[in-house]
Amino acid sequence: MEGVEGCGKSTHAGFLARRLRARGYRVLLTAEPGGSAAGKSIRECLLTPRGHVGPLAELFLFEADRSQHVREVIRPALARGAIVVCDRFSDSSRAYQGVGRGLGLRLVNAVDRMATGGLRPDLTLLLDVPVRRGVERARKRGALTRLDRESLAFHGKVRRAFLNLAARSGGRFHVIGALGPASETAAAVDCAVASALRRKGLA
Repeated sequence: MEGVEGCGKSTHAGFLARRLRARGYRVLLTAEPGGSAAGKSIRECLLTPRGHVGPLAELFLFEADRSQHVREVIRPALARGAIVVCDRFSDSSRAYQGVGRGLGLRLVNAVDRMATGGLRPDLTLLLDVPVRRGVERARKRGALTRLDRESLAFHGKVRRAFLNLAARSGGRFHVIGALGPASETAAAVDCAVASALRRKGLA
């Protein structure tokens, strides 16, 4: 589940996991950063508004978190036959650090391959909202993270990066407009996931 700040990823990842469990699937709901034991400390370092983290350090911290997450949490769940619903994964690094921070996709892709061992999602749901609305939603949640506090221009670059990644994904991405009622977004998520499960023979 991907998207800009305030698009509803965490909410809809939780909704999706509950609906899949109700249908009898074994499901792991997880998130980045902070999905592993070590990742919780990395998350604090990455998202606290205090201090400054440079672009390259930010990338390495996200990928260190991802490496632990894949090794300790995601791959064992997949080996047990679970469906993994993850709130952010590699495409966030491509959009935020590769494009938003200007590090370039070649560098991000190289580091990410080492961190994940080449693991890729079967389906990436991109919840898309206009940047200004997303930031307004994020600010209503309460305490802002370091990334929440970035400029609208930065978040605009990230949104465009996500949409460009989706356009070049060869069908892995499914873009869902998430500006309307939550029930409409949830229905679109369900439809995309049901189609992916049928393709894999799991429906």
